[in-house]
Amino acid sequence: MERAAPARLLSLDVFRGLTIAGMLLVNDPGSWGAIYPPLEHSAWNGWTPTDVIFPFFLFIVGVTTHLSLSSRRAHGATDREIVLQILRRGGIIILLGWLMAGFPYYPLTRITEIRFGGVLPRIGVCYILGALLTMKTTLKQQVVILAVLLYGYWFLQTLVPVPGYNEIGALLLNRPEATLSAWLDRTVLGLPHLWVGSVTWDPEGILSTVPAIGTVILGVFTGRWLTRKEIPIEERLNALFVVGAIAMVVGMMWNWSFPINKSLWTSSYVMFTGGMAAIALAVCVWVIDVKGIRRGTKPFVIYGMNPIIAYVGSGVMARIIYSLIMVSYGGKTVSLETAIYEAAFHSWLSPRNASLAFAVCVVLFWLGILTVLYRRKIFLKV
Repeated sequence: MERAAPARLLSLDVFRGLTIAGMLLVNDPGSWGAIYPPLEHSAWNGWTPTDVIFPFFLFIVGVTTHLSLSSRRAHGATDREIVLQILRRGGIIILLGWLMAGFPYYPLTRITEIRFGGVLPRIGVCYILGALLTMKTTLKQQVVILAVLLYGYWFLQTLVPVPGYNEIGALLLNRPEATLSAWLDRTVLGLPHLWVGSVTWDPEGILSTVPAIGTVILGVFTGRWLTRKEIPIEERLNALFVVGAIAMVVGMMWNWSFPINKSLWTSSYVMFTGGMAAIALAVCVWVIDVKGIRRGTKPFVIYGMNPIIAYVGSGVMARIIYSLIMVSYGGKTVSLETAIYEAAFHSWLSPRNASLAFAVCVVLFWLGILTVLYRRKIFLKV
């Protein structure tokens, strides 16, 4: 007798938890100058394991968006109530991102020159637009919307001449500061409000958010397919494997003319990482929900149940120990993070191993905090 997947997919919590734990692991090294290559972002074109973490999370946002909206409709919510909920949730996520960017709110330039982009603002915007675009549309209409987003972005980035450079975008894709999205970010947002790591462009800028909405829509497709209970779960997962593999191939082929690039969030990157996310989720559902193999998944469930606290809390903590609290160590004034890293890790490990060990300890530290919250049934939901 076939075992049906349960109403709540534990695998989705595990997948989300893996993604959030991965975010913390790559965001909190002991030393930015000593990182194993897989834990670094690709310099520009191409990808590393680190480059799939953010699109995986947006993909999950799409899956949960479909599940959430379906549940709300089943409980009798009106379209107006659903739209207001979407706007409220997305707005809170954006606001949290800006509050993180401005922390600790002094000097005043941290507020007046706050970065408008970032991970949480992109998640909030993509959630709002992805949810609104799929709320009342049919599957065929959603496919058309996705195609317009991805092809439209491709054409804009490659065929439109970039102001000030007198060349079409296709000839400038290898110059981060010269792309159409970089020009638009500088023109609309202004240099003080861009990512400090680049100054002239923002990896979570205006134009590159357009295809990121497509990543959410791919997640919506997946959520829609997984909830087709009239089809046996094995068939649903087999189809998800196949479609995910095809999407990855499409992304790799598209890469020949529009390179896979996280910072630009290129259309090829959307298809490639979306296909990979579909396969990863299918594996999780098969192993955890269908076969019932759950040993070792608890830490990721705990992370997956409180992703906002994990991400915001670790970000604020990083700002405090990396930048705000200074201590004396080795006759020098250094950040608290540097002192901990040097004394507890770098003093007996090689630089890369010390840096990785520090990051792992950050992940375990937050697992401890989240475990306490989990046992007390404290979950931050927006």
